Amino acid sequence: MKVDRLVSIILLLLEKERIGAQELAKLFEVSPRTIYRDIEAINMAGIPVHSTSGVGGGFEIMQNYKLDKTVFSTADLSAILMGLSNLSSVMRGDELVNTLAKVKIFTPADKEKDIELKANRICIDSSPWMSNRNILQYLEMIKTALQESMLLTFEYISHHGKKTTRTVEPYQLILKSGHWYLQGYCRERHDFRLFSISRISNLTLQEESFTPQHYQKPILDATDILETIQTKIKIRIHKSVMDRVLDYCAFEDFLCDGDEWYIVSFPFVENEYYYDILLSFGDKCECLEPLHIRTEMKRKIQKIAALYGSK
Repeated sequence: MKVDRLVSIILLLLEKERIGAQELAKLFEVSPRTIYRDIEAINMAGIPVHSTSGVGGGFEIMQNYKLDKTVFSTADLSAILMGLSNLSSVMRGDELVNTLAKVKIFTPADKEKDIELKANRICIDSSPWMSNRNILQYLEMIKTALQESMLLTFEYISHHGKKTTRTVEPYQLILKSGHWYLQGYCRERHDFRLFSISRISNLTLQEESFTPQHYQKPILDATDILETIQTKIKIRIHKSVMDRVLDYCAFEDFLCDGDEWYIVSFPFVENEYYYDILLSFGDKCECLEPLHIRTEMKRKIQKIAALYGSK
């Protein structure tokens, strides 16, 4: 966005004694011609920028424009840059470049390498190993709708495969457990709903805007609820699926059973979702007790076997 880039250039000029057009163009991923137009716009706004040609030349701003860089400590800057660097899947490229440029001008030259090293120690990549390209496109549309308070329409597929058409006022984009969700007010249901973006299709950004209303953020921590409905079951797993089982329980719940197997006290709720979890471990997992869950697992496995055996 041009305004963001102009602000970023001004902040850079306030920080640096002199910076060349080529360096600015590379930093903001635009052409030198665009940078010259930006400098002209900055001058027209009343901020005097001088140009010096030749070796070591570039743009500079009057010395009486000062910026106090002592606001942030080294730890503060490392934390801010770490967070911004890990927002690549949420912010567009130009947004990220401009924001990073604004923050980096607070970095003292003698601390730059140390801060950069600390900022790169944690990498958060929210994208799956195999991504749905529609989701990335939909995220951009939803972010635009959020910024402009514009209505969204889409077809939504329920857990049971039923498709409905929705018109939604978007309020929040949520990344939870590796999955994206949209929190919005559904005009068909006259209530707030949490939509899984993977089950959205034919998403359209409407020209109609809306006046945002007060809303409560969705409850995203189900720990207290789960503690009241979960029970512990005993399963026997092969070590090859240990990493996946650890997504649901702690290592303290594991007891060695020979060299390659473990007996695990596994948190379980008697619904299709949890049965599917056990089935996803294939022949590397056996439910030992309680008996009725073991029996239900047998029935489901037999049903799957019959499906393949009938052809």
